[in-house]
Amino acid sequence: MPSGTTLFSPTRVLLVDDSEAMLARAAAALAEECEIVGALTDGLAALAAAKSLQPDVVVLDISMPGTSGFQVASHLSKAGVTAAIVFLTVHDGEEFVLTAKLSSAIGYVVKTRLVSDLPVAVREARAGRSFVSAF
Repeated sequence: MPSGTTLFSPTRVLLVDDSEAMLARAAAALAEECEIVGALTDGLAALAAAKSLQPDVVVLDISMPGTSGFQVASHLSKAGVTAAIVFLTVHDGEEFVLTAKLSSAIGYVVKTRLVSDLPVAVREARAGRSFVSAF
């Protein structure tokens, strides 16, 4: 948890997805209990943003042009970013969940369950607990 952040302050979330519409949907799903500190369509831009904005949670799409969410998660970890990683993706296979866990993600939400699962996954990630959507 970044310094100056408490469990009683809103969870600071950085959203990263190549779809503006999906960013808007994710932001709306989290609006009641989170502070959206950034919404980016580029994985590489997320690296610099995560360092400067110090979110509690980074919500990442897996399939993005150029740099995948798995690559971004790996770079974030290597750069010392302490934010919890939650993947938000269309992929619902166990192999993707395993790869997500290996890339240091604590949460995994399929986009078809965005409204019901994303707030729960972010809440759990902030508390240091894992969450995986049922599929």
